[in-house]
Amino acid sequence: MIDIITFAADKNTTMAQIKVFENNPFQENTYILYDDTGECAIIDPGMDTAAEQNAVISFIKTNNLKPILLLNTHCHIDHVLGNKLVFDLYGLKPQFHEGELEVLGSVIAYAPAMGIRYDVSPVPDIFLPESGIIKFGNTTLQLIFAPGHSPAHLCFYDEADGILIGGDVLFRCSIGRADLPGGDYFTLIKNIEEKLFTLPDSCVVYPGHGPETTIGFEKQHNPFFN
Repeated sequence: MIDIITFAADKNTTMAQIKVFENNPFQENTYILYDDTGECAIIDPGMDTAAEQNAVISFIKTNNLKPILLLNTHCHIDHVLGNKLVFDLYGLKPQFHEGELEVLGSVIAYAPAMGIRYDVSPVPDIFLPESGIIKFGNTTLQLIFAPGHSPAHLCFYDEADGILIGGDVLFRCSIGRADLPGGDYFTLIKNIEEKLFTLPDSCVVYPGHGPETTIGFEKQHNPFFN
């Protein structure tokens, strides 16, 4: 588990804070992004066990946070295991791109074969577009459409605080798998180069698995681009 990290672009901007939980057998990163209003977004809830669920719930309660958004970068099983719990507790349905709906629907079929108990996720009332912004509290997230790992993957970019919730697109010295249904290696590479590597080098990338990195570091050191 990674400690809370606080970002402040300058003295006139609202600080965003991010809490990272490593969950489920895939060691997926679940994120809670919040600011000083107390409102928060729960991103890619992958809680599997009761202990993992309790850790997330306890953090929200202890810090007096109010969940406003449930966001999925994409809908592979490890990123949606906690969707139903978040809906039951906070009344939030997930929001993701409509192109991920078939991916979500397939989870119920393959979860048993993986030995994973899956509480079926609710379906969104609101689908996210390929571009635009979403807001909660004093925080604004830009949508970046970056398929290749999955058919309609979105990343969430907080420009003011210089952070990107990147899902399974770009990892520290690696990239997401492109061999799953709906994936495409060349599309993934193109989106990283044209949509992520155009962000500031100082932008901190929080991936769906593993440690955080920066755009600048990956441009220099990621073996898929050098």
